[in-house]
Amino acid sequence: MSRRSTRLEDIAALAGVSISTASRALNDHPAVNDRTKQKIWKLAREHDYPFRRYMPAGPIGASGTIAVVTPRPQGREGRLSDPFFLELLAGVGEAARERGCDIVLSHVSPQNLDDLNAAMTTNRADGVIFLGQSTLHSAFNRMAETDGRFVVWGAELPDQVYCSIGSDNVSGGRRATAHLARLGRKRIVFLGDLDPPEAMQRQRGYVEALDAAGLGVDPDLILPAHFEVESAEGAVDSMLRRGLDFDGIVCASDLIALGAVRALLHGGKRVPDDVSVIGFDNVPFSRYSRPALSTIAQDTMKAGRLMVSKLLDHAGEGGGRSERIPTDLIVRETCGG
Repeated sequence: MSRRSTRLEDIAALAGVSISTASRALNDHPAVNDRTKQKIWKLAREHDYPFRRYMPAGPIGASGTIAVVTPRPQGREGRLSDPFFLELLAGVGEAARERGCDIVLSHVSPQNLDDLNAAMTTNRADGVIFLGQSTLHSAFNRMAETDGRFVVWGAELPDQVYCSIGSDNVSGGRRATAHLARLGRKRIVFLGDLDPPEAMQRQRGYVEALDAAGLGVDPDLILPAHFEVESAEGAVDSMLRRGLDFDGIVCASDLIALGAVRALLHGGKRVPDDVSVIGFDNVPFSRYSRPALSTIAQDTMKAGRLMVSKLLDHAGEGGGRSERIPTDLIVRETCGG
């Protein structure tokens, strides 16, 4: 049989079913049992019948499908290989599995309201989880006025309408800074991207802890660095070359902290003797780096369960109310004490 001329009638004949049954199977109609669907799909695939647009979003037997979309971070390319993203994705995946749902990781990287609407309306999933807010806070607010089902991983902002799940970033930044202050550190740097809402909240916690410790805030000690090892390494190299006086670094992520430690060691500084360092995320490599990285842990498994629950259990409610997840200080070798 010619692959180019395969017709619905041919697929039905090969499967030994009626044309109407073959059509229903290709459209994933619930009246056709799973075994027959699989048989017909296999035949359609083998004979190059154009059926893929009719296939379900996930394998047979799933109670639903969740699409995961990752907006592009401000001013740079988003990387799916980012270790915290992978931990967060694992949390969503485990939670979806517990609910009998599949997850679909989208190639889309929305940058405006039109992109968000396209991500919501051009898939067959039961709902969408956006891993990150980027610069899309206002667009998410507008999209919350529709009946689309979505949840966002990110910060909670004052005028927010949509549902977001995220860590208590202010508390995390405060706790990291207060720990270094208790160790006797007097010149504590905040190192991180200063644009994303989550990083801004971690910086706010840093400022609050300095004020509480009576150390005051030196603007020269608040330094930008992208969520990348190389960016942080370059920032700390620059501090060392300029002779900036500092004895502690609070980092907005573990990747930033790893870059900071690398630069300090290359610059002849001892960690934590000369400079204490604390990261944020508690990704797997943080405990295996040398020296092992002190950090603020985010509970990605709980985050996944909350996002999936909000998405599936709050239809018509915009995902329900936003929630913050507590963070925890993990003390290892880079800060001592």
